Amino acid sequence: MSKNTFLPSLPLRDIVVFPGMIVPLFVGRDKSIKALNEVMKTNKKIILVTQKNPEIDDPNIEDLFTYGCESKILQLLKLPDGTVKVLVEGIDRVKIIECKNNKDFLITSTEVVKDKIDPKEDLVSFAIAIVRKLEKLSNLNKKISSELLTNLKDQKNPTKIADHIAGQLNISIHEKQKLLEMIDLKARLEKLIEHINSEMNVISVEKRIRGRVKNQM
Repeated sequence: MSKNTFLPSLPLRDIVVFPGMIVPLFVGRDKSIKALNEVMKTNKKIILVTQKNPEIDDPNIEDLFTYGCESKILQLLKLPDGTVKVLVEGIDRVKIIECKNNKDFLITSTEVVKDKIDPKEDLVSFAIAIVRKLEKLSNLNKKISSELLTNLKDQKNPTKIADHIAGQLNISIHEKQKLLEMIDLKARLEKLIEHINSEMNVISVEKRIRGRVKNQM
């Protein structure tokens, strides 16, 4: 996208959307609903960008992170209470160049950011190893759908694997945003394995504590 093309933008309070993710969003803010109505008239493309502080009701550029996700609206449903439910699909990781508050909603100009990949690195094998690790985690916490794991096992693109896993991990919004902003794919994959390992450690510690409590009882 050329840098001077402005697209309506949707500030998100408590989620980071990655390329390839398909997620439902519930939208209640007047400006955000106007932005959605606007994009439904054209190509259904919208920039999703997470707020630094979810409490802010009318965010400006300084309240938003500098990386977001250009996304496409797959479905829009107006609910009886005035809120809107949308199904969105993340398309591209983008860096925000400029953000303006037009009279009805936020608009941003962005540039698409591609991963930095060292051709000498075998990142496909690395990504597949992380999928296997994720499978072990899902056996422990039962939070990752078997359908997603099957899709990941069939996937041979390390960028897509990394983004799909990042969207599923049980980590804070700030940690997810850091992953969205990591352009070096190898570094991103290393960070993912770190997060998976630490979650597995937490689960095993909890199990040991539960075991001890049971024994004492």
